[in-house]
Amino acid sequence: MDGQRIRFIHTEASDPEVSKLLTEMKGSPVLIVPSLAKAPRELLANVYVFTNGVAGEGPFKFQPDVFDNPPGHAGYTPLRALVLVSWKQPQRARELRSAEEVKQALTQGELEMKQPGVVINMPMITWPGGHR
Repeated sequence: MDGQRIRFIHTEASDPEVSKLLTEMKGSPVLIVPSLAKAPRELLANVYVFTNGVAGEGPFKFQPDVFDNPPGHAGYTPLRALVLVSWKQPQRARELRSAEEVKQALTQGELEMKQPGVVINMPMITWPGGHR
């Protein structure tokens, strides 16, 4: 987030497959709450999850997730719309460290994005300039 590392937890997800993936990844149960997917768009921020590219700690074993709207910024919410991000040319991938970098790479035609309609509750534990 804003190019800095943050800590967060996954507490609930609207999709059973995403819930299972996150539960296995973190070793802590992520509850399935289908009604999260009905949240109005204005109540959601984004989490950009990479499906290829630079190896890392993300759910698909690629770079860490990227978040927009951190705590203290307009638009912050722990409810995150899942945005799946793929590099068009994975061999040219680089780690993107902010939502702005993700948007720039998309504008330059380097990325493809899919929004599967999944919502995940992902409260922040630490963020630039703050913590719980």
